[in-house]
Amino acid sequence: MLEEARESAVVQYHRWSVEEYHRMARSGVLDETDRIELIDGELIDMAPIGCKHAFLVDRLAELLGGGPRASYMVRVQNPIQLGDNSEPLPDISLVTRNNYLDRLPGPPDILLIVEVSDSTLKYDREVKLRCYARHGIPEVWLLDANTGEMTVHREPAGNNYGLIRTPAAVDAIAPLLVPGVFVTPTELLA
Repeated sequence: MLEEARESAVVQYHRWSVEEYHRMARSGVLDETDRIELIDGELIDMAPIGCKHAFLVDRLAELLGGGPRASYMVRVQNPIQLGDNSEPLPDISLVTRNNYLDRLPGPPDILLIVEVSDSTLKYDREVKLRCYARHGIPEVWLLDANTGEMTVHREPAGNNYGLIRTPAAVDAIAPLLVPGVFVTPTELLA
């Protein structure tokens, strides 16, 4: 009987704002050991990082890194802010070179996001990609750590990307907004 009542009840969810999320951190409810990100007002537990995932993120950071004189910065597993209700932690984000001491990079600053997925591929495709598209992130690469397949998502429109391609393992992939930088999936997995 109780189970039937639960199933038929209208459940109200509280959507967290970035401000509330930060207040929880300042008050000690959350701390740096909590692997949580805020997506569309929901607190999402992040999966543990395995050795394959960690290696691929390190390798991508190395291949995409332009050094201190580049016009962009490579951020590794650091937060970005997307509106009032989302603060994801992408594996890699290339952002315009700027001073981010007092704010997080937001959509106008973001040149490229790369997500490396092993156990979270479905979530990254169905939730995070839609969030990135909705906020106008110009380009997202999604690397399937299990197969080595990379999908390149460009031309955000609504909740989706208008252009999605899967380059061959030997194809050079170059971010649209970062000239002179490229990665090949074969090089990445070497």
